[in-house]
Amino acid sequence: MGFGVSINLHLVLLFSMIFVSAWSQDDAAMQKLKTSIKSSSSNLDWSNSDYCKWEKVTCNGNRVTAIQIADTNIQGSLPKELMQLTELTRFECNGNSLSGDFPYMPISLQHLSIGNNNFASMPSDFFANMSNLIDVSIGYNPFPQWQIPSSLKNCLALQTFSAINASFVGIIPEFFGKETFPALTDLSLSFNSLEGNLPNSLSGSSILNLWVNGQKSNNKLNGTLSVLQNMTSLKQIWVHGNSFTGPIPDLSNHDQLFDVSLRDNQLTGVVPPSLTSLQSLTVVNLTNNYLQGSVPKFQNSVRVDNDIDRGINSFCTKVVGQPCSPVVNALLSVVEPFGYPLELAKSWKGNDPCGGDSWKGIICSAGNVSVINFQNMGFSGSISPSFASLSSVTRLLLSNNHLTGTIPKELASMPALKEIDVSSNALYGQIPLFRGDVVVKTSGNPDIGKDKPHDSPNSPGSTSGGKDKKKVSVGVIVGIVMGIVGFIIAVGVFVFIMYCRRHNKRDGKIQTPNAIVIHPHHSGEGNGVKISVAAAESSGAGVTGGTGGFSPSRSVKNVEAGSMVISIQVLREVTDNFSEKNILGKGGFATVYKGELDDGTKIAVKRMKSEMVGDQGLNEIKSEIAVLTKVRHRHLVALLGYCLDENEKLLVFEYMPQGTLSQHLFDWKDDGLKPLGWKRRLSIALDVARGVEYLHGLAQQIFIHRDLKPSNILLGDDMRAKVADFGLVRLAPEGQASFQTKLAGTFGYMAPEYAVTGRVTTKVDVYSYGVILMEMITGKKAIDNSRQDENIHLVTWFRRMLLNKDSFEKVIDPAMDIDEEGLESFRTIAGLASHCCAREPNQRPDMGHVVNVLAPLVEIWKPAEPDVDDIYGIDLDMSLPQALIKWQNHEGMSNTLDVSYTSSMAASCENTQSSIPPRSPGFADSFTSNDAR
Repeated sequence: MGFGVSINLHLVLLFSMIFVSAWSQDDAAMQKLKTSIKSSSSNLDWSNSDYCKWEKVTCNGNRVTAIQIADTNIQGSLPKELMQLTELTRFECNGNSLSGDFPYMPISLQHLSIGNNNFASMPSDFFANMSNLIDVSIGYNPFPQWQIPSSLKNCLALQTFSAINASFVGIIPEFFGKETFPALTDLSLSFNSLEGNLPNSLSGSSILNLWVNGQKSNNKLNGTLSVLQNMTSLKQIWVHGNSFTGPIPDLSNHDQLFDVSLRDNQLTGVVPPSLTSLQSLTVVNLTNNYLQGSVPKFQNSVRVDNDIDRGINSFCTKVVGQPCSPVVNALLSVVEPFGYPLELAKSWKGNDPCGGDSWKGIICSAGNVSVINFQNMGFSGSISPSFASLSSVTRLLLSNNHLTGTIPKELASMPALKEIDVSSNALYGQIPLFRGDVVVKTSGNPDIGKDKPHDSPNSPGSTSGGKDKKKVSVGVIVGIVMGIVGFIIAVGVFVFIMYCRRHNKRDGKIQTPNAIVIHPHHSGEGNGVKISVAAAESSGAGVTGGTGGFSPSRSVKNVEAGSMVISIQVLREVTDNFSEKNILGKGGFATVYKGELDDGTKIAVKRMKSEMVGDQGLNEIKSEIAVLTKVRHRHLVALLGYCLDENEKLLVFEYMPQGTLSQHLFDWKDDGLKPLGWKRRLSIALDVARGVEYLHGLAQQIFIHRDLKPSNILLGDDMRAKVADFGLVRLAPEGQASFQTKLAGTFGYMAPEYAVTGRVTTKVDVYSYGVILMEMITGKKAIDNSRQDENIHLVTWFRRMLLNKDSFEKVIDPAMDIDEEGLESFRTIAGLASHCCAREPNQRPDMGHVVNVLAPLVEIWKPAEPDVDDIYGIDLDMSLPQALIKWQNHEGMSNTLDVSYTSSMAASCENTQSSIPPRSPGFADSFTSNDAR
């Protein structure tokens, strides 16, 4: 008995010691955490001596099981002692300002959320032993570039992985498939710098929501979307803003799919019936691809933005549901097995291949397709029997591709066929019996005439035999000789060019461009501009396109690309020699004139002031050219060409007949205009937001405008808005956090941190946009010296008025009539404007979030015209007030903003260091499903 009592006593003492030790470890870790962080508000009460009674801390006994300190305005770093909390299952610190390196965590952890902070790094092997992790959210932290860690594959229980804007580079690894993560339902990798294809391992996975949109790398995600066909559990597909090619896959088995966003890719082919007839579908976005066939007709319950009349899709007509002509349908059928090649989709426009623009690979005679020439195009796939439906074709040329399968017997019945060339492919099978007068070329297909292809077919010309070897030898010799001759010719041309350059230098002459380069509009981009006038003088062939260099040696590239070169005299003619009566507006560096071409097309000509044609003026015009030749968007004003001639520097833009937003807000009475109604202002605000969103993240690179204001927002006949004046735009260098810049812009619209320090981020444009929203609400200018001192700056006055609910209606422009329902939307936009103008850049939303707030409102308050029906994605499961309330709860409203900066700041900011943040802190959780739009 005594011995048993002794054993029990020892066991009690042992367990007590273990318990006390564990409690002591938890206590030490929690005390260390308390001293490592601090809160800028009273959101976190940790004054009690018992950490289990601390706010947002959960215990089981005395062991810490959960720490949920998200959105508590805390700063500091996390201690490595957190590893000692061996019972911790949930750690949430997202939406704060925590910094330093994120530490290792205990292997007991199941839920991890650290997004929207300033963590500098995360251990690459962090996930190595974290087999219990279920949910992971690490996005919106300024991590250095890193690959998706391979240690993640150890988290076999993973259900959600969110790493939006987490600085990932490289490819999406194969382990995201069902073999490694059978329970994975949410994969969010938006706004990283990933490249390559969607991994085949995703096929058959349980993923419900796939977000990989907006990759920032040069190549972006690419390849086809074929893997989506077998991801039948999907509810949301967000792959927009990438470089995916090929057709939209069959989605007929996706009975839960409700949201499909494929915009801003390079997709081709006909929109499949499996998508248009999908019963579960509620939102679809196909903008800015090269989709073909007839404009798809979706069910009435589906909200569609397929950009029929403004995007670059290659639909045969602009009428929803109107079928294509039989010949167009036939041509689309024959290229379907080739995967609808992109190079054809870019050129096949309209409903008649023999009328208007030429179709690549198609030659017509007497209004009928007579020759199909797909030689040397690198096509793969099989030959379609649908070629037989093209009864007028006389020559069918398919040689030197990678075609497989057999020659369809239907081709032998083509009545007008005189020649078919399928040589140098990988075809097999018997050759159909063609008429005697048809020339049939099949050489270079090793298995032609055989029933089945070899497992490893020989390359053409590689079979054994003396005669064949002799042929190969002769071919090789000829190739070598031709190569040597070509090399000698190239060297001769190079020497001649160098001689000419040196000769020009000795003569002291520089070939200044005496011409304008007109870039023809894509046929799907609205009003095309055609200029049919005399060619430029030969001495003026020195215009370059693109990125800021202006050297004569590059002019040939523009001509070969189809650009049109004309003399400056034409611009003088169309503007009546830059007559005063044709002035549309004046700026600090340039005057804009209206011009009219012979066919009645109107253009806007921006002429640099002669006194400004120095380094600064030339840099501005180079900047504007460099940006506008890289970006294209329906809400950015289109550059049609530019002219450099001695002291004349001019840009040619599309004409926007309704002038500037500034005129319609502030000068409408003087100009005899009607005041803009609220719904019209909302529509304009959304257009501008979409244009800036494109500049910030959806273009190939990140551009910062730096001078957003109403006078730089132009309106078309339909009152749709476009952002203009890109002279101060700056490109954020890829992979660099900082670059040199000079202070520029307009006071009143300039963000405080930029005005004081010159620090440039995309949030500088967000601030300017917020000021514009305030102007649209109030009808007041950003700076008005006629007002009392405390009210000179609109932002200061607006925020003060917003704090007082009773005075809110006083801020609304009296030119507008507002009912009670409209007043609610005013409050929503007022709150949005206030957030955009928050003092701290990291408290301002991204322009993508701005679009998400405005888009539903415009849908509710849409103007009468049907063309405002284009949406970029709306969370249909959450009402706008719910989304805004959640946003405000997560982000807080900054009630103080001092913008009393003056022009004296410019002197101290002439040459300053700027920083481009790799994230958008504080807003990832603003909306449950729109944060990756």
